[in-house]
Amino acid sequence: MASSLWKILSFPWISVTLYQILQLVFLLSLALLLQKLITLYKRWRKLEATYQSFPGPPGHWLFGHVTQRDGKDLDREVAWAEQYPNAFPMWVGNFFANLVIIHPEYAKAILGRSDPKTPIAYNFLVPWIGNGLLVLSGETWFQHRRLLTSGFHYDVLKPYIKLISDSTNIMLGNWEPLCSKGQSVELFQHVSLMALDSIMKCAFSYKSNCQTDKDDTYIRAVYDLSFLTHHRTRTFPYHSDLIYYLSPHGFRFRKACKIAHQHTDNVIAQRKKLLENREEMDKVKQKRHPDFLDILLCAKDEKGQGLSDEDLRAEVDTFMFEGHDTTASGISWILYCMAKYPEHQQKCREEIREILGKRDTMEWDDLSKMSYTTMCIKESLRLYPPVPVISRELDKPITFYDGRSLPAGAVVTLNMYCIHRNTSVWKDPEVFDPLRFSPENSNKHSHAYIPFAAGSRNCIGQNFAMNEMKVSVALTLNRFELLPDLSNPPLIVPQLVLRSKNGIHVYLKKASQK
Repeated sequence: MASSLWKILSFPWISVTLYQILQLVFLLSLALLLQKLITLYKRWRKLEATYQSFPGPPGHWLFGHVTQRDGKDLDREVAWAEQYPNAFPMWVGNFFANLVIIHPEYAKAILGRSDPKTPIAYNFLVPWIGNGLLVLSGETWFQHRRLLTSGFHYDVLKPYIKLISDSTNIMLGNWEPLCSKGQSVELFQHVSLMALDSIMKCAFSYKSNCQTDKDDTYIRAVYDLSFLTHHRTRTFPYHSDLIYYLSPHGFRFRKACKIAHQHTDNVIAQRKKLLENREEMDKVKQKRHPDFLDILLCAKDEKGQGLSDEDLRAEVDTFMFEGHDTTASGISWILYCMAKYPEHQQKCREEIREILGKRDTMEWDDLSKMSYTTMCIKESLRLYPPVPVISRELDKPITFYDGRSLPAGAVVTLNMYCIHRNTSVWKDPEVFDPLRFSPENSNKHSHAYIPFAAGSRNCIGQNFAMNEMKVSVALTLNRFELLPDLSNPPLIVPQLVLRSKNGIHVYLKKASQK
C-alpha cells in the first residue's frame, strides 16, 4: 500500500512547474475563446443569411441599432417604415437580430400561424409571471386557453360593469379637489390604481382599497418590472442570468418580483381560506358573481385535471399584469386623446349624457349604445396601442406575399405602432379621425388594426379590457372636461406596455351640466 502511494507521488507529472501549469491553463483558455469566437462568427453569418433579402437602416458596426435607442424608438421606426416597406431587420450587437414587421399583410401571415413567443424576450418575464398563458406554447398553452376561455364569457363579464363603475367613481372623486388647484394631473398613476382596484374586485372579488389607502407599492413594482424586463432585452450582456442577477438591475428585479408575488399570494390565500369553509363559501357565492379565480380553481380538462398550484399562481400573475397594466395604458392614452381633440371629446360627452341621463353608473346595455365614443376609443388605440410590439420565433419557414422568405428559427417583431400608421392602408395616419371605424369604412385590411393581436393567440381578455375602457372613459367625460398640458407633452416609451417617460398630463375642469 505504501509503495503504491509512493509510486503515484513520484510520477513525473507531480514535478510539473507552476509555469507549465499556467501555460496549460492559458492554452486551454485560448482554445475555449477561439471556439466561442468561431461559434459567434457562425451565428453572425447565419443571421446575415437569414435577413439578407430584407434591407434595413444602417447600424453601428459593433452595437448594431442599440446606439439609436434614445427614447424616440417608435417615431424613428415609423420613419424607417417609409424607407423600407413591409419589414426591416434590427440588430442588437452582431449576434442577435429580429425582423420588424410594419405591414398588415406580413402581420396576417405571422398571426395566422401558432409560432411560439420569442424565448429571449418572453423568458425574461417568467421569474415574474411564471409560465402562464402569455408565455406558454404548444399543447400546454392550448389546454390553459381552453380552461380559461369560460372566464371571459359575457355572462361572467356582465356584473363587472357596476364594479368598474364603482372603481372609476372613486378615482373621479379623488380628482374633484384637484380641479381648483390649477395644476395638471398625471393620469397614468391614478388610472393604474383604478385599473388595479377594478381587476381585484372583478376577477378576484378582493377589496384592496388601493385608491383610498394610496397603497401603490404593487403599482410601482409592476412599473419597475416592466421597465427592467424591457431594459434587459435591449442590453446584450444582461441576457446572461449570472451577469444580470449580480447586477444592480437584477437586484431591483428580484425585489420587485417579491412584492408582486406577495400581492398574488395574498389574493390566492384569501380565496383558499374561504374554500376551507364550504358553508361560508356557499354564502359568498350566493351574494356575488363567479369570478376569474373561481373559474381557475374549478377548471378541469376532459381528464378531470385542474391547474396545479404553480399554474394557478402563474395565471393569476399573468392576468394581474395584463388585465391591469395594459388596460391602464389604454385608458390613459384615450383620455389624453380626448384632451388633445376637444371637438371629439364634446361629441362623446353629448352621446354619453344622452345614454346616462342622471345616472353616474354604467350598465351592461349602455355599452352597445356608445357608438361614437367607441370609435374614438378605437382611434386612440390605433395611435397609441397599449402593447406596442409582440414577438414570435418561427418554428417553420415562412414565405410572405411579396416572395421573400424567412427560415425556421428566425425572430420576428410585429410593431403595432407602425402597422397602425402604415400609409399604404391608412390615409393621413397621424390625423385623429374616429370615422375610420364607422360602418361605412369597414373595408380596411383585416390586420391593419390589431391592438389586441389576432389569430389563435389574440388577447383572451380583450372584451374585458374594452368594457373597462368604455366605462371609465364615459364616466370621466360625464363629470370632467379634459384639457391638454401643452407645456408637458408625453414622451412615448415602448416598454412591455406603451408609457410616457414623463407621465401623461392633463388639466381637469368640471364639465358643464348644460
